[in-house]
Amino acid sequence: MGYLVASRAMAPDREPAEAKFLGLNYALFDEATALRWIVERGQSEQFSYVVTPNVDHVVRLHRELSQPNGDGLRRAYDDADLRLCDSRILALLARWSGVALPVVAGSNLTARLLSTPVPSGTRIAVVGGNKAQLLWLAAAQPEAVVLHHEPPMGLRSNLAAQAEVADFLEQAKADFILLTVGAPQSEIVAQLVKTRGKARGVALCVGASLEFLTGEKKRAPRVLQRMHLEWAFRLLSEPKRLWRRYLVEGTTIFRIWWRWRWR
Repeated sequence: MGYLVASRAMAPDREPAEAKFLGLNYALFDEATALRWIVERGQSEQFSYVVTPNVDHVVRLHRELSQPNGDGLRRAYDDADLRLCDSRILALLARWSGVALPVVAGSNLTARLLSTPVPSGTRIAVVGGNKAQLLWLAAAQPEAVVLHHEPPMGLRSNLAAQAEVADFLEQAKADFILLTVGAPQSEIVAQLVKTRGKARGVALCVGASLEFLTGEKKRAPRVLQRMHLEWAFRLLSEPKRLWRRYLVEGTTIFRIWWRWRWR
């Protein structure tokens, strides 16, 4: 497989066409187009970041609207340079509302980005993650320079730790940045880095993507993904951790959609 290079068909500063749904603007990119966009931004001297909203994220965003002192997730999503729909459930609700949203799973996008060899000297920065993930990345991209920063627990409310992440990324001068510290921490840190304006490259809020790649966690079979049942597979895989997210908080999306649909 050839080196990962940018396509000349798309200028790095091209703005993607968007569709609005449930208060967010989503890029109308398929997976291949999103990958080209990311590769091009990775070559830029300016900093960009990508978010992949799913049901959990949208519920969090709407909950923040009723909180006078939110944690900044709404601002982080609004400032993102690329927003991709990472939920077949959201895409289904959008279709019922007359809005066509392509689904670009963040895990698939990350896998495609990291499975294609990059030019020698490409700098990849990882915020979070563990030793197994770093070893996997080094083996998958032997020509790349892998840089790592491990922030402390409580990053969401630790402003000093967030600043340390920003300092690391500004010094790293990375082409690609993988933020693995979960939502909303990854998005909040990415927005901070963009606001400071001293870093370069493109950051991806990748969630559990590296855990899927290393086999620490398993993704649902494709047949379940196509049936919109990936959430059920994950729930059965990690019931203690995910039951509340999927069975209590996640179901709120239908009330949010219903209110939006008839507003």
